[in-house]
Amino acid sequence: MEKELIELSHISKSFDGELILDDLNLTIHENEFVTLLGPSGCGKTTTLRLIGGFETPDTGRIIFDGTDITALAPNERKLNTVFQKYALFSHMSIAENIAFGLKISKKSKEYIHDKIKYALKLVNLDGFEKRSVDSLSGGQQQRIAIARAIVNEPKVLLLDEPLGALDLKMRQDMQYELIRLKNELGITFIYVTHDQEEALTMSDTIVVMNQGYVQQIGTPEDIYNEPVNAFVADFIGESNIIDGIMVRDKLVRVLNTDLECVDTGFGSNRPVDVVIRPEDLIITDPDDGFYRGIITSVIFKGVHYEIEVEANGYEWLIHTTEYHEQGKPVGLRVIPFNIQIMNKPESSDEKVVETDA
Repeated sequence: MEKELIELSHISKSFDGELILDDLNLTIHENEFVTLLGPSGCGKTTTLRLIGGFETPDTGRIIFDGTDITALAPNERKLNTVFQKYALFSHMSIAENIAFGLKISKKSKEYIHDKIKYALKLVNLDGFEKRSVDSLSGGQQQRIAIARAIVNEPKVLLLDEPLGALDLKMRQDMQYELIRLKNELGITFIYVTHDQEEALTMSDTIVVMNQGYVQQIGTPEDIYNEPVNAFVADFIGESNIIDGIMVRDKLVRVLNTDLECVDTGFGSNRPVDVVIRPEDLIITDPDDGFYRGIITSVIFKGVHYEIEVEANGYEWLIHTTEYHEQGKPVGLRVIPFNIQIMNKPESSDEKVVETDA
């Protein structure tokens, strides 16, 4: 793991009396691609703006490379921000847009010329120096905004939903471009999105947020395969989330059926949340499953079929590459390893103590 670069310590922030961040603690490492992920209003953009210096915390400190920067202005921080609305200057050429920050820093003409060439090559837009902003597609404008940010050699690049205005194909292309840029530049990326697929595709570390709290921190694999609560499980991909009773270690009762699992330490006869991913459910012959049901819906999704099965009073969601007819009686099975058990929260907005990535 690279060394710690940014530390947010006991950060709280309110707007008009409404608490947006509540005692947030977060550590970000050098050369890491960190994604702040969560629904609208969870505090992810506020966190990014605090790191960038566009907002000041009510309480807490922001440490950058060992220095307290809590009160520093944005232009005094070794970072740059790329916004969703790229904030390019339409009256300037591409070269002038990229050179804007360098001119303010009073860099030489030769230095600026070399940096413009380097940045355009890095974002695959060689020869665009004299083009106008209005002549560019959305994806090209996004690349110019990134080029303008990276010529200033920031230690950190902050990206606030920068792909939100692009169509699906362009968004996917830019995800891979951002991964390539991060690897080539060797700088820290902090990325804000509400798109789970984006987070899973690009990140080294995902920070799942909800209602001003960090719910879980981990690798994409950790977050997807080992969610700490029902909110994370439901927000990261689709899930079957069912009320269960932990009978004892490695045995859980779900919809009046006892299923073997691998989880321990939940006690005996305790209410729990049970999560089973759609791709982990196996459709079998009706007499060969834990549950017997009827297929109520079949939708072709391109790489798999999305199938709903009514069984034991629950509408199960299954992803499979095998076609099954609607109305067909089937059984459902799942291997013990693919059953995830979680404690039930005491209230709907109970925070979960964050875990180390």
